[in-house]
Amino acid sequence: MNHLFWFPIEHLPVIILIMLIAFSVHEFAHAWTAWRFGDDTAYREGRVTLNPLAHLDWIGMLFLVLAGFGWAKPVPVRRSRFKNPRLMSILVTAAGPISNLLLAFIFLFLIHLLSALNVFDHASIDFLTNLQTFLVYWMSINLALFIFNLIPIPPLDGYRIVEEFLPIKTRIKIQEMGQWITFAFLMLIFIPPLRDSTIGPLMNLRVPIWNGMTRILDLIF
Repeated sequence: MNHLFWFPIEHLPVIILIMLIAFSVHEFAHAWTAWRFGDDTAYREGRVTLNPLAHLDWIGMLFLVLAGFGWAKPVPVRRSRFKNPRLMSILVTAAGPISNLLLAFIFLFLIHLLSALNVFDHASIDFLTNLQTFLVYWMSINLALFIFNLIPIPPLDGYRIVEEFLPIKTRIKIQEMGQWITFAFLMLIFIPPLRDSTIGPLMNLRVPIWNGMTRILDLIF
């Protein structure tokens, strides 16, 4: 890491491209699922699209590039419009992280498929090196979004899922403490010793997930 950016500056174009795709698919998954379940709020706001401009939060993207942590525009959801509010709210919320898990698996599947078809046999060293770099960032970013968003702390998707099972009084107390919870969470992210002992171990789960995907694909190919 250099003094200005969280990532190597020469890799920024690739990283920004992957982030735009990962964020856009994540938010699209929320919006599309809500729309299919009967809530057209996000649809009417133009969020059922893969266009990054509809989902991009410029401050969130800047933080991601500078600090390794960022966000996109949250998708508006009105759970009262669902036939089964609890179940459908959980599915709408889970759709985002799951979409990033699928993005990781699909790209890894394509790499295995092309390799099995001997497409890379005559590729140059530079091409293979760049492909490896792209693959590492693609898998790391999408798996990080999958894991990170499942942390049960507001305002992350993981909390929205857990919230469906909490008593109303508990929800109200958490809402009242929202600012303090967010502040504490940001400290966990931006203070290295705290991050290394909390968020860090969770992010390390990317390795066994990636390895698990690789084992499955090795069995197929």
